[in-house]
Amino acid sequence: MNEAKQRVAIVGAGITGLTAAFYLQKKINEKKLPIEIVLFEASNRLGGMVQTDYSNGYIIEEGPDSLIARKAGGTKLIKEVGLEDQLVRNHMGRSYILAKDKLYPMPGGAIMGIPTKLAPFATTGLFSPLGKLRASFDLVLPRSTGDEDQSLGHFFRRRLGNEVVDNLIEPLLSGIYAGNIDQLSLMSTFPQFYEVEKKYRSLILGMGKTTPKQPKSQGDKKSVSAFISLKTGLYSLVEAIEKKLDPRSIRLNTPVTKIKKTGDQYEVYTNQGNKEIFDSVIMTTAPKPTMEALSDYSFASILSGTPVSSVATVALAYPESSIKKDIDGTGFVVSRSKKYSITACTWTHKKWPHTTPEGKALLRGYVGKAGDDDIVCRSDEEIIEAVLKDLNLIMEIDKDPEHVKITRWVKMRPQYVVGHKERVETLMDQVAKHLPGLYLAGAPYYGAGVPDCIDQGESAVQKVLEHLKEHQPVLV
Repeated sequence: MNEAKQRVAIVGAGITGLTAAFYLQKKINEKKLPIEIVLFEASNRLGGMVQTDYSNGYIIEEGPDSLIARKAGGTKLIKEVGLEDQLVRNHMGRSYILAKDKLYPMPGGAIMGIPTKLAPFATTGLFSPLGKLRASFDLVLPRSTGDEDQSLGHFFRRRLGNEVVDNLIEPLLSGIYAGNIDQLSLMSTFPQFYEVEKKYRSLILGMGKTTPKQPKSQGDKKSVSAFISLKTGLYSLVEAIEKKLDPRSIRLNTPVTKIKKTGDQYEVYTNQGNKEIFDSVIMTTAPKPTMEALSDYSFASILSGTPVSSVATVALAYPESSIKKDIDGTGFVVSRSKKYSITACTWTHKKWPHTTPEGKALLRGYVGKAGDDDIVCRSDEEIIEAVLKDLNLIMEIDKDPEHVKITRWVKMRPQYVVGHKERVETLMDQVAKHLPGLYLAGAPYYGAGVPDCIDQGESAVQKVLEHLKEHQPVLV
């Protein structure tokens, strides 16, 4: 007798879905499990926002350019697929804030914008004397009252004042989520700051006590970067995972339009009008397609409480000689102002030297943010003009770029607005109650960074295996 195969659908082939497919395939191979995987992807390629352009000798990341090294899931996956020898850390260098048409060095000792050393903060020209005085109130203000969620903006404005928030904290923290700091949830984005205030009362004093000493590199000469990438570009991680999968399991250009529970199984419908039966499902898609696929279940509407924003990356390549005003550093973020179109710029040839041919310069600008992302849908020419206008406020570039790569991510960045944690917990409880064997994972839920999504993909596999073990296939 042959054991009937149990079938698992993974919906969405971004890094979460690919991770789930990889770890599930690994378990199937190791334990010789009678399980079949089908990976559905709506677009014509794998990887989601992890995309790399390799034109003209450049390695241009179109989405994320790195992973946080301390989050072990990313490094673990890289090692699992055989890319450990390609790991690289970025070059450390001075970073800046663009404010009032001038670049100000990031104050020394600032941890996510919170000062831990008073001397650099007191001497910076980024803040007025009144702004510095207001920030010092953090040393005497009482703790927040209550445990309810609040916006990052409300939390930091109360402790450090508007000027420090608008000129330093907002461009640093909002850039991570492409969101509005006055709407983003403290408890879903940076709950550690709440815990520091709760324990030490003062953020300044608490961050100074809790921030570990920066590890040193060989020779004890300089700090080791907190970020890692791959010499061959992050898309090589996607390609390495793909090689580990059965090509017959991958369905490109196949959006899933509806999922229905029937008994202990699931009917999965695609845009081609096909229906297939699965024993378990992992959904890793963005809020809107997930909500549409689960439209038969009223609790799916909870996902409407997770708004999404649009962003675009703009890579501009030049001969180094074209940049007449060279600045020592790796890039800058932009203070809150309607004057600027860009939200940040990385001097990629300095931060990640492996990405750029000798004698070339690669600048990577970012446009689009929550509530102000119309620029993302403008023409290439309009976007380039806006980015160059901002760059030339502080840099002198005397030629047109010799290579340009614009990548638009329209309605792709989930916003963890106030109440996100509670909404996600409610949603997960409802899914577990009404749709056992179906699991939600990815950027809309428990972290939008690459390592966060990797961790969620691996966690979903464990849940699937436990579910399938409880529902053994029928012997035929």
